[in-house]
Amino acid sequence: MDAGSRSITSEKSRAAAPRAPLQEAGSRPYMPPLSTGSRNPSAKCYGDRFIPDRSAMDMDMAHYLLTESKKDKENAAASPSKEAYRRLLAEKLLNNRTRILAFRNKPPEPENVSADAASSHLQVKPAKQRRHIPQSAERTLDAPDLVDDYYLNLLDWGSSNVLSIALGDTVYLWDASSGSTSELVTVDEDTGPITSVSWAPDGRHIAVGLNSSDVQLWDTSSNRLLRTLRGAHEARVGSLAWNNSILTTGGMDGKIVNNDVRIRNHVVQTYEGHSQEVCGLKWSGSGQQLASGGNDNLVHIWDVSMASSVPSAGRNQWLHRLEDHVAAVKALAWCPFQSNLLATGGGGNDQCIKFWNTHTGACVNSVNTGSQVCALLWNKNERELLSSHGFTQNQLTLWKYPSMVKMAELTGHTSRVLFMAQSPDGCTVASAAADETLRFWNVFGAPQAPKPAAKASYTGMFNSFNHIR
Repeated sequence: MDAGSRSITSEKSRAAAPRAPLQEAGSRPYMPPLSTGSRNPSAKCYGDRFIPDRSAMDMDMAHYLLTESKKDKENAAASPSKEAYRRLLAEKLLNNRTRILAFRNKPPEPENVSADAASSHLQVKPAKQRRHIPQSAERTLDAPDLVDDYYLNLLDWGSSNVLSIALGDTVYLWDASSGSTSELVTVDEDTGPITSVSWAPDGRHIAVGLNSSDVQLWDTSSNRLLRTLRGAHEARVGSLAWNNSILTTGGMDGKIVNNDVRIRNHVVQTYEGHSQEVCGLKWSGSGQQLASGGNDNLVHIWDVSMASSVPSAGRNQWLHRLEDHVAAVKALAWCPFQSNLLATGGGGNDQCIKFWNTHTGACVNSVNTGSQVCALLWNKNERELLSSHGFTQNQLTLWKYPSMVKMAELTGHTSRVLFMAQSPDGCTVASAAADETLRFWNVFGAPQAPKPAAKASYTGMFNSFNHIR
């Protein structure tokens, strides 16, 4: 079990006034400016070596000059007439020539060669500067009443740049563009606390999982409840994942359910493979494979081609069952640059990050991190992986992939870092911990030049709910 114990509140904190959610917890730390100037100007190029031009050589003469001098030294005292003959022959044949090798073109003068005139393949490329990674959080917000439960998923960052976080029975929205905070919903005590939140791909609608086993769908633009999904689970819903109009839910009952939010009878597929609570769900970028992690220490890979709306023997079976972890598996992350690569992280008794080839089901690498792995995020622009951890350091660790060399360790949280979410541009990471703080880290660098975005095909996903009151 990786639930752990909740932190004990001191008498001093009890006496203090209640903290407002998502307010600045402290002054923003000084961030040094990043230098973008190049330190390695292009080196001047003075051309390549020169090769002798054999067509301009007299090979017989070269052979004579290389061999006759030795013979002459040996026979110098033999006969004065031979010496006179040698001198006369050299004068007539050589015409006082001394060069053996002839070059067709003269080497260019160094001062006449400019960097612009040099060939592109001869220019020395400047070394890539190492990215500066700030070691402190860019911003820290209070998150009172954040539930300290390893198996829940209480933080998500939508495509509209709005972050959602569940604090107790309430879902709050924090607009990253303006810094404003709003309350979306507070549920009743008999249905709460809230156990999971997940933004739909359109960045406007959000799913809220409840302790009562229900799932609510909200329109955040109008703060309107669209519908409540009931009957899919028999216990709390701790994990959610979207695949276009399909909302996949994972419950404490071990079931995984695909819900089509466009139709009245929303349950379209059910996956059964976990014997304990499903605490992690992630769809691949292609939407063809689903990864699930559970408190039974198992990871399953499900393929949509094997799904059926009519459960029967041999149907809705997993594509792969991965059994290498020895603790609960909540942290799941599909690689953005290699579609069949999945990273998984194990709980306190496992402490490992494992990498899987989901085509074959083979474990391609395993790294022991030394502490509980709570969440994983890939860098969208570089081959890097970020992990969040529990006892003893409660840190975020940035790894270089595939070498898995540590690039940075970010500390600041005083309790285990349960949840992480990535901004839409892929550069900033929000982390929420059991110390009831929400911290923002500029860990993945500056955003790349924006590309023209194609129109989303799922903007009309909730159009059918306009008539619901």
